[in-house]
This record gives sequence, structure tokens and C-alpha cells, in this order.
Amino acid sequence: MSEIKIVRNPTDDTLKKMGVESWPIWSKEESEFPWSYDDPETCYILEGNVIVTPDGGEPVEINAGDLVTFPSGMSCTWKINKAVRKHYKFG
Repeated sequence: MSEIKIVRNPTDDTLKKMGVESWPIWSKEESEFPWSYDDPETCYILEGNVIVTPDGGEPVEINAGDLVTFPSGMSCTWKINKAVRKHYKFG
């Protein structure tokens, strides 16, 4: 299985070319929950801090300003330490 990919502080040009501002926004308060990806998800973190731990894998810290891609088929646990707002796109 492929891994979580993170681009820290992508350029405005990169975000614009991807059309990130047109993606829906999801937000969630501090919490911890399991999650599984049926399709790949790309998201851009607007606010917050989260630790995502893939089942059987190492924890990954994600912060505001990160562009993140989660692979299809991955199961993980999200631990939101600071409320999260993100643009997201599946597929």
C-alpha cells in the first residue's frame, strides 16, 4: 500500500493549478476516530493539527499549510489535536 504524501507549504501557483479553492471544506473539532479511504483523497489543511496513524504504520503529523494525499484502501486513526478546516477532493 502506498503512503500518505505531504507537501509542506505548497506554492500559491500549485494550489491555483489544482483548483483547491473550489473544493468543498470540511471541519472537525478536537477528537479521535477511525477512518478508511475507499478512494484517494487530496486535501489542503487551512487550520489545525492532526496526527494520522495508518493501521500498522507510523504516525504522521499534519499541520495548517500542508497539502496531503491519502491513498485508496488505507485505514487509519485520526487524532485531531487542534480543530481542523480543510479543502478536500476525492478521486
